Amino acid sequence: MSTYKTRTLSVLAAGSLLLATSFAATKPVTVQLKDAKGGSVGTAVISPVKGGDGVTVKLNLVNLPPGEHALHFHQNPKCEAPGFTTAGGHFNPEKKQHGMDNPQGHHAGDMANFTVDAKGKAKTTITDNAVNLGDGDHSLFSNGGTALMIHAKADDMKTDPSGNAGDRIACGTITK
Repeated sequence: MSTYKTRTLSVLAAGSLLLATSFAATKPVTVQLKDAKGGSVGTAVISPVKGGDGVTVKLNLVNLPPGEHALHFHQNPKCEAPGFTTAGGHFNPEKKQHGMDNPQGHHAGDMANFTVDAKGKAKTTITDNAVNLGDGDHSLFSNGGTALMIHAKADDMKTDPSGNAGDRIACGTITK
């Protein structure tokens, strides 16, 4: 085989590998969320934002206390009950302070609150433009993965380090 053909095949193979890696990194991830007793509270489907940065988190939840709740990405892919403290603090690769309303910036894992209805259900989609499903320090897969956490109360969007969001009441791991 000529040198030209060999180089062309090598370039094509490398491009195919890069393309396959790129598609694999953009595949949605389904997270199973469990409460402190190990019971299912539903799922979250995390997908790349179409045509932009970040991810969408499509929640389909049940068996939760009614009211407003905080949702955060946490730094470790561990969800050991009952307190889920093994998940660590909020995912924060830039070492910023907490809160979407913080003038100094916010944790990459900070997200909007969501509401659970009187029957304990919630179906909503939340966007986080500070994280991704690809590579790098803002990837939800960095350092072996992260966790998705639901808190007992709403996030006040300013108090460092956790927004006075209360206990961790449901958790699910995000890994490849």
